[in-house]
Amino acid sequence: MALQDDIGTQDRNLRTLARWRSTARVLVEALPYILQYDGQTIVVKYGGHAMEGGVSQHFAQDIVLMKQTSINPVVVHGGGPQIGSMLDKLAIPTSFVDGLRVTDEAAIEVVEMVLTGAINKQIVSGINAAGGRAVGISGKDGNLVVARKLERMKLDPATLQNRSVDLGFVGEPEMVNPEVLRTFINSALIPVVAPIGVGRKGETYNINADTVAGAVAGAMAAVRLLLLTDVEGVLDREGKLIPRLSIAEARELIADGTISGGMIPKIETAIEAVEAGVRAAVILDGRIPHVLLLELFTEPGAGTMITRE
Repeated sequence: MALQDDIGTQDRNLRTLARWRSTARVLVEALPYILQYDGQTIVVKYGGHAMEGGVSQHFAQDIVLMKQTSINPVVVHGGGPQIGSMLDKLAIPTSFVDGLRVTDEAAIEVVEMVLTGAINKQIVSGINAAGGRAVGISGKDGNLVVARKLERMKLDPATLQNRSVDLGFVGEPEMVNPEVLRTFINSALIPVVAPIGVGRKGETYNINADTVAGAVAGAMAAVRLLLLTDVEGVLDREGKLIPRLSIAEARELIADGTISGGMIPKIETAIEAVEAGVRAAVILDGRIPHVLLLELFTEPGAGTMITRE
């Protein structure tokens, strides 16, 4: 019996040693990527769909680990599903034009409450619970995102003429003040940004979170824009993931219908960010555990990367 116990103990020790060696190999393989991103800014858009059910512990841990490896993460979050749920609870009617929520005076109060209140603080709390030091802000704080009213034209089927559509308090970034975020970054804090902008006269604007993330990434000269959503990336006509696309290739896939629906604005955001100086933009499935680490610190990465060429 004693001999069997000794053999069992040796087997367990060998298995434990094998796991430690495997962990060591992973860390060593990640080293070149850690050095590559040292001191760089990475903007992460955490989508409302990706965080349904609460803030992922994996996501929070990834953000903290990024900060601890001398990466400067900036989180921009959405919250469409949560806003819709709150508007329903308050019996406030809502409608959409080309995927954009028409936001009147009653709705903008709810949008700001949900984004800057509930969701923003949930993400901040999640990151802090994972060992980080996060701080929540909106685009209104310090005039981080100065916005203008978004204009949209829509074809009138009756007259076949384009007419202006009033989206209410829906805006688009006119200017991003990167110094606001650098102040937090230089203080070892992780900024978490709600996509609310401020107009020249102090108006509050609801802005698409992808758009804010892209504008922030461009203004910060970020090395990466990571767009977390609920799909694995861009798929070809056979349903297979396309790991990498140039700007020209992405536009071709939009033109031929391979990229369609809700993926189009994400790709357009990625293209605009890369054209603004971001080295690459990546569309990732935020439901995959530790997808940020897989993208940044492994050779194959994850999702679809958009680059200039």
